[in-house]
Amino acid sequence: MSTQDLVPSPVGPVDVEQAEAALVERYPRLVRIAYLVLPPSLGRNRRVLTAHALVQRSLPRRRVPGPSVPEPRRAEDAVDPGYAYVRGEVLRQALVAGLPLRRFALPRRAQFPPLLPHVWGLRLFPRVGGADELALDQQLSRLSGPGRAAYVLRGLERQGDPEVLRVLAAAGVDDPASALAEADALDTLTALTALAGPAAGADGGSSTGPASRVVPGGSGERVGEQAGPGRGRGSGHGPGTADVPTGGPGTADFPTGGPGTADFPTAGPRTADFPTAGPGKADSPTGGIGPLGNGGSPGVLSTGSAPGPLGNGGGPGPLGTGGRYGPLGAGRAGRVSGAALLESDEFDPCALQARPTDLMRRRQHGRAAAVAVAALAVCGMLLGLPGDGWGRNGAAAPSYARNPAAEAALDPGAVKRVPPGAWPGSTRQDFSVWPARGGLTGDGTLLRRALAVWARPGLSVRSSATPGTPVGPPMGPPQLLFAGVVDGARVVLFHDGLRVVRYAEPTGGAAGAALDFARTDGADTVGSAALVVSRASGNVRYLTAPWVREAAVRDLLAPAKEPWPLARDAYGVTEPLPSPAEAKGCVRWNTLQVRDGSGLRLLTDLGELAPARLLWGPPAAPADATGHEAREAWARAACRLTAVRAHGVRSVNAWRFARQQLPEGAGRGTWLCTRAETWRGTGGRVLAQFLVPSAKVPAALAARSEGSPACGVRDPRVLAGVLWQAPSGGWYVLAAGSPEFTALEVSGGVKGRSHGPVLAVRAKAGARADLDGTLEDGTRRRALR
Repeated sequence: MSTQDLVPSPVGPVDVEQAEAALVERYPRLVRIAYLVLPPSLGRNRRVLTAHALVQRSLPRRRVPGPSVPEPRRAEDAVDPGYAYVRGEVLRQALVAGLPLRRFALPRRAQFPPLLPHVWGLRLFPRVGGADELALDQQLSRLSGPGRAAYVLRGLERQGDPEVLRVLAAAGVDDPASALAEADALDTLTALTALAGPAAGADGGSSTGPASRVVPGGSGERVGEQAGPGRGRGSGHGPGTADVPTGGPGTADFPTGGPGTADFPTAGPRTADFPTAGPGKADSPTGGIGPLGNGGSPGVLSTGSAPGPLGNGGGPGPLGTGGRYGPLGAGRAGRVSGAALLESDEFDPCALQARPTDLMRRRQHGRAAAVAVAALAVCGMLLGLPGDGWGRNGAAAPSYARNPAAEAALDPGAVKRVPPGAWPGSTRQDFSVWPARGGLTGDGTLLRRALAVWARPGLSVRSSATPGTPVGPPMGPPQLLFAGVVDGARVVLFHDGLRVVRYAEPTGGAAGAALDFARTDGADTVGSAALVVSRASGNVRYLTAPWVREAAVRDLLAPAKEPWPLARDAYGVTEPLPSPAEAKGCVRWNTLQVRDGSGLRLLTDLGELAPARLLWGPPAAPADATGHEAREAWARAACRLTAVRAHGVRSVNAWRFARQQLPEGAGRGTWLCTRAETWRGTGGRVLAQFLVPSAKVPAALAARSEGSPACGVRDPRVLAGVLWQAPSGGWYVLAAGSPEFTALEVSGGVKGRSHGPVLAVRAKAGARADLDGTLEDGTRRRALR
């Protein structure tokens, strides 16, 4: 329930001004009530600040409604309706603040640390009391929030049971009776503790000094207390309204011997402020011998040593200030009641002491906060830098580089341009001697946009890179290879010694720009023979090197078919041809066949900027796959090239490592090993394939591996096996190794051994077996995996 919800007053309507006046007038007492009801687990500093915050938030926002005609006031009702309302709000908030936070419940305002008042760098807490206050604080901490509220209402506010129950119910307590029972238990415990504790006269002598504490019913401030029946909780000899037992009916706070109206007990009907021995109007005890005499005879409140019910002497007395057996009495070294301790400085959150917080931790937190503020300021400045949109830098993100080297790399005037006649006289033939070609090489605006997008690609730029290729900005002014319009797009090709970068944007605007990276370091004459300049509608166009004399298209799946010429324009851009990298099926595999000064080269598109070179032959001496045997083998293995597509492949070499006579006279099988080398030098892929005698049947994949040195220059040895079905329907395990193997063996589901690099063992359908072999030096090798 919100602390601002308007609850009808039990007495009558309450104005905001009336509630404010009551809060200001009784502010110390209200803060003390909140401090006592709040859970001690919050800590003294937070309890102090929270108590002040709860009281300051207890004013209503508008007039609190109430019955138009107030009900008859009861004796236990508070005198001031404004104070009664504010006190109820304080209790309600203090009880809410003690509730635990639940995972699926919305927290209430009182459960959060207060925003105001707030003290920086200091810890505030009330003055430290004695052992009695510490004991009472520990006992209060064992009570629930409603139990503490009931104890405070009874002991500090001097409310009777009916009023305590009503105030607790108005404050939102579900079971006020249980809260009152907790307060009763604490009262009993306090009384028993006082009985067991030492009194001032414990040494057997008399005590003539004043009492060290004031017991309930003394001169302590009582708020809104009214005389009338139902106030007492004592068990005297007759009905009464005193806080302690009386000897007969009366309204005094201390026991009397008969009915009376005094604040202290009397022996009969009296109207005096202090009890006397007989009827009269005296304000103080008489000196004669009687119930309240100051002599040595028994007296009710005498200061002498004679025994009496309330005497200060050595005899027993139920409420004596010096008696040895007084349950609530307190001598010089004795205990006092818990209700009286509620008025002590230990529980006064308005009289405070101040101490500093942890200075070392505060210094560390200050440094961390300063660093965080500086980081946020820098990030805000970077995020707030305006961009150029689609203007000068096109799709580039906001600039972050402000140094001469970075600015020179983005300057279109600093781009390197190789003259057309430089490559014939150069000692090397690679991308570094490609001339700048294309119809837009002089378009500085286009080059500026391309360089800016390269350095800072925006979120709308479609970017791709081959594995292992860095995608950062250029380290310096790059070399311009091409700039022109191809298939309705403005295309720019750069080379920085490590990478080839392709920038493309539609001719109708800069929206939909694309940026592609490909690693090309260490490219030789064949590796730099062509680059992909455009992909559109499943077709691909190449930009050929200036030393390429002829370009043609050859279908790998049709080895007997002659290649057909591929036209090029004045800049070396070829006509479009269907790309196998984007084909859904393996019906044809078009490759680019180029002729340079030393022979024919076969290149294939694998979905990257640089086409891969196709080779045939042993790893130690591969050659371009342009011969008859190579074309025949590649015709059956070409469809397996999809396994190495978009992997940063530089070249693919296939070679025959074994031939095997098949069982049941089915002919001769051929074993191929295909290895794809990458531009980065790592991550090569190896495929072992088996070819049956029929030329129309594609190669069967026997094994594959990634990152293995097998079938390469470093380790040309390879071993693989397949489960093959003979024309008669029988099943066999076929295995073969490179010539270095002297024996093969299968185990597991199929067992068999052979001498030599090939093996054939009868098996069952679906059989699984482990394969290994022995090399010439006796080393055991497992099959490719």
